[in-house]
Amino acid sequence: MGVGGKVALTAVGLVVAATAAVTVRTVTFKAPAQVDVGAVKLASARPIDVNKAAEHLAQAVRFQTVSHQDRAEDQPAEWDKLHAWLQTTYPNAHKAMTREIVAEQSLIYTWPGSNPALAPIILMAHQDVVPVTPGTESQWTHPPFDGVIADGAVWGRGSIDDKGSLVTLFEALDAVAASGFKPTRTIIVVSGQDEEVRGVGARAAAALLKSRGIKAQFTLDEGMVVVEDHPVTGKPTAIIGTAEKGYATMKIVAPAAGGHSSAPPADGGGVVTLSRAVAAVNDHPFPMKFQGPGADMLKAIAPHASPVVKVFAANTWLFSPLLVKVTAKTPAGASMLHTTIAPTMLKGSPKENVLPQDATAWINYRIAPGDSSAKVMAQAQGAVGKLPVKLSWTKTPDEPSAVSSTSSDAWKTLAALAGDESKAPVVPGLVTAGTDSRYLAPVSTDVYRFQPLFLKVDETKIIHGTNEHISLENVGRMVRFYQRLVETAGSR
Repeated sequence: MGVGGKVALTAVGLVVAATAAVTVRTVTFKAPAQVDVGAVKLASARPIDVNKAAEHLAQAVRFQTVSHQDRAEDQPAEWDKLHAWLQTTYPNAHKAMTREIVAEQSLIYTWPGSNPALAPIILMAHQDVVPVTPGTESQWTHPPFDGVIADGAVWGRGSIDDKGSLVTLFEALDAVAASGFKPTRTIIVVSGQDEEVRGVGARAAAALLKSRGIKAQFTLDEGMVVVEDHPVTGKPTAIIGTAEKGYATMKIVAPAAGGHSSAPPADGGGVVTLSRAVAAVNDHPFPMKFQGPGADMLKAIAPHASPVVKVFAANTWLFSPLLVKVTAKTPAGASMLHTTIAPTMLKGSPKENVLPQDATAWINYRIAPGDSSAKVMAQAQGAVGKLPVKLSWTKTPDEPSAVSSTSSDAWKTLAALAGDESKAPVVPGLVTAGTDSRYLAPVSTDVYRFQPLFLKVDETKIIHGTNEHISLENVGRMVRFYQRLVETAGSR
């Protein structure tokens, strides 16, 4: 046999071997994070007055607890009104729990369990909302702070993020307390007042709990939802965030001589230098990798997707490049697989005919698990090279969170309940935004991020956007989920 024949035979052998390996791995593939709903004893659902819960949420929307970037624009009295309203509206919950205030307006509630030896659970929902974008008020179907109930929904800023969670959680707690339920495991509620500006509330709450030696079984906060039309299956999928990206904003300053625009320097001045630096940083993206919680989501959903998806998920050793390419077709998909770089703000001269004495840009990073702020800074420094610019962080960066367990008792409880309520597959996922729950990691064995409401992919745009609203069906789902969670986790 000639050399060509031997090469061909070898190639055929490799193909056969690879095919066999793919087949075996596909047949024996076991998706991660799977939970048998029937194996977990879940509390039964109690009757819910959805209309009453919706009216309470509408009332909460009317408190303008808006966190502005310039904190001087905040209205502290609105938080005071919200706190008083919570006490009046949910007397049974307030009778069962003790209430503490930290960092001026953040709330900590504690419902003592009968067995102090058991690790408590922490449930979170923040009080503040983002501002309405100036000039868009007329685009709202109903004014953003009127708290209108219409067309089967509660309309207004915060109806989903995050007063929807805060109100439905208290609806559940009040009903459970009124029933005479006594938890075995202590239940702690943490409600920060300034989540939307990475403020001090949740940090202060975590510090207080840490000083008391608290180590919770798990913390649950906002983050992911039941996606009605998951891109992989086109069907509902409950996604529980097991990790979230880090958050950091870099400031790039290009010092310059300044002067009159009629006599610009040969190099163009600070603005040109700055633009080159920003472009250099942006042109050195972090590589996308099919690993971590983003990859785990696809692996976990594979049994519910097409056979092709299962083949790919079972054989990432071979198909990782293709999986990355497919996932990265959308910005949201790409963000699951790497640290993102987003230039967001620029500042130059205050006048059109004046050369700036310095030009400044801000670049927002969402740091993927496995990366770090130190690595980000080093890469940016390498990208700008010898350009005469200064790089710094605007605040101490929040590093990416640890990845929480998908085999613990806490995961089994949450996943079983999410699956039972949604009748959909439950998978882990990566939260690409940020939540207050990151600060509770030192006092929690695991941290999860999930709101038990159904949203289509396109509907997620209303969060922080125009016409934010939540359906009455979702209000009912959330009250029922939190009620069952409190009774299930509080009794295990």
